[in-house]
Amino acid sequence: MTEKEKAARGMLYNANYDKRLIEERNYCKGLCHEYNQLHPSIVAERKNIMHKILGKTSTDFLIEQPFMCDYGYNIEIGNNFYANHNCIILDCAKVTFGDNVFIAPNCGFYTAGHPIDAERRNQGLEFAYPIKVGNNVWIGGNVVVLPGVNIGDNAIIGAGSVVTKDIPSYTVAVGNPCKVIREI
Repeated sequence: MTEKEKAARGMLYNANYDKRLIEERNYCKGLCHEYNQLHPSIVAERKNIMHKILGKTSTDFLIEQPFMCDYGYNIEIGNNFYANHNCIILDCAKVTFGDNVFIAPNCGFYTAGHPIDAERRNQGLEFAYPIKVGNNVWIGGNVVVLPGVNIGDNAIIGAGSVVTKDIPSYTVAVGNPCKVIREI
């Protein structure tokens, strides 16, 4: 089984020394670099590059610069998607965003994690669990979403939150760790 196959199955895998994964990351990071160097007014070219980076896009989206991700092909965005400046997506596993998702500046979506056991962690092993964000979700500034989290439809995540567990639909959640404070 390849390291990429292990990652897709949520198993421990080694991304640091796998030639194929390194090549795929370098290709994607090159496209991200190209994207981030474009003048903001060149919207059509920016969209063209994003179509090359992302696994699935709609026609109606805007991702502000700078933007960074690991592989790109694991990211799917719905219609009317907006990500403000400094969005980072570590897409070692699938990251799916529904329709009408709005992401404030400086947000991170991290599918990758590392073993608690120092010996395995020091070997460069990691795991990747998918992240799913539903429809009509608003994510405030400086939010971090950790591996394996699902955020339900119509949820609002308050600024500065660290989302460590699933957030149900129709709720407002904030904090570190992020917790539901009320229903909508």
